[in-house]
Amino acid sequence: VQLQASGGGLVQPGGSLRLSCAVSGFTLEDYAIGWFRQAPGKEREYVATINSGGRRIYYTDSMKGRFTISRDNAENTVYLEMNSLAPEDTATYYCAAGVGFPPKVYRYWGQGTLVTVSS
Repeated sequence: VQLQASGGGLVQPGGSLRLSCAVSGFTLEDYAIGWFRQAPGKEREYVATINSGGRRIYYTDSMKGRFTISRDNAENTVYLEMNSLAPEDTATYYCAAGVGFPPKVYRYWGQGTLVTVSS
């Protein structure tokens, strides 16, 4: 089982990035996928979740309108489009898979991709 997060990097304030979470070793369409982030010295923070069929989505309030989660089950990939990025969005972003919506427990986790927002 593997979740591979990618797409992070250095971006200027106000910029955009699209993160990808490529999964293997399990059937993506059976799982909800969530994105989380953890900034240095801070606790892990929930970002968004998309259900297995892609029709139910939940965002943390501070992400609404700026972040968009989507999935392509045929490509075994979930995306997180991030716009209007600010320095406080700097963090390592992780994707995770769980059953149910929202999942009570995220069973599988990826290794994370670092997003740095700085001028």
